[in-house]
Amino acid sequence: MNESQNTIPHLFRCPISLDLLEDPVTLCTGQTYDRSNIEKWLAAGNLTCPVTMQKLHDPSIVPNHTLRHLIDQWLQLGPQFDPGNSETSTIDSLASLKRNLESHESSLETKLQALTKISLLSDEYCSFKKSCFLQLEFLPLLLELVFGRTESQVSKNDMNFIELALCCIRKLLPLGSLEPLNKIKDGSKLATFVLLFEKGTNSVKTSLCRVIESTASSSETEDLCSILGNSHKLVHEIVQVVNQNHEVSGDAIKAMSALCSLQSNRESLLRGGAIDGIMRYISSERRYLAPIAMRIVEKLMGLESAREAFVNHPNGVQTLVNMVFRVSDQECSESAVEVLLTVCGEFGRAREEAIEGGVLTRLLLLLQSQCSNTTKSKARMLLKLLRSDPAKAGLDCQ
Repeated sequence: MNESQNTIPHLFRCPISLDLLEDPVTLCTGQTYDRSNIEKWLAAGNLTCPVTMQKLHDPSIVPNHTLRHLIDQWLQLGPQFDPGNSETSTIDSLASLKRNLESHESSLETKLQALTKISLLSDEYCSFKKSCFLQLEFLPLLLELVFGRTESQVSKNDMNFIELALCCIRKLLPLGSLEPLNKIKDGSKLATFVLLFEKGTNSVKTSLCRVIESTASSSETEDLCSILGNSHKLVHEIVQVVNQNHEVSGDAIKAMSALCSLQSNRESLLRGGAIDGIMRYISSERRYLAPIAMRIVEKLMGLESAREAFVNHPNGVQTLVNMVFRVSDQECSESAVEVLLTVCGEFGRAREEAIEGGVLTRLLLLLQSQCSNTTKSKARMLLKLLRSDPAKAGLDCQ
């Protein structure tokens, strides 16, 4: 291999021999070597990592299957050792970008340029590039660079870097395991996450909402989702965005929905004002995610305190009555009927408000529409419930 050394990507070389890695293994320091070379090093009585010179608290070696697969892919792309090969330049380019981000000597401008290139490269889907991003561990690095900051490092001057880094994180999340997100569980990093949601730009808030969504999509990050959902300050900030920030309200609704997927988060969402936030959202003109918002309300109705909060909300019942017959949105109609069926069955006041709000006419119109059989069945049940006391119903629906 020596005659071809100049064409081997740096990432694929053993730091000891500088030859192509044939059986890559990794030490506890995170450095990877060829098995035969590192075994000779350790057999000679060396108890340090050859590259970092750190003392090895654990001398065991672990096969690096990801890098092995990456090398196999590269070798199959042929010609094997073409210096002009685009895949070779991609590996070296990404490795160089990572070094720029890690280096304390790199200027802010250099780091911003590196993030811009990473964002562009991650847009070009390619299994080879995906493997490179994973092997070079870009996601853990970017998470550390964003959330490993102190409050003094979250200023307007830092926001461009944070925005770009979070944009890259969003693009890298679908490529592999979400386990690196668990870094955020650390107390100081969680505090930074909340601080960024509070003080960040709309772009930052959008990216953080996407991160929250991701935590609910994998069992690897279920604990993190629970921790985020039980952060009173974060939940409050999310509800504030739903109420006051039209540009990001849709992303905030999705984040709230993700948090609500865990039963353990629902009481926290309720305390954070989720009912009021959602009622305001589905009453607004920009309610394009109303079906998702309504599903959140449905889930919260499993809590007695949420049902009481809904009935006590000045516009709660009327807002859902208005959603009962929506020609353009049958999903919302079904959710509205389901929630009204729940609260009207428990609270007489809710029945009275629904009837006064015109729900009977809307239910009759819904039954004559092209809605699903499930929706019609629930509408009949609600109609029967409301007609069970003619004095309160105030009319005969026959």
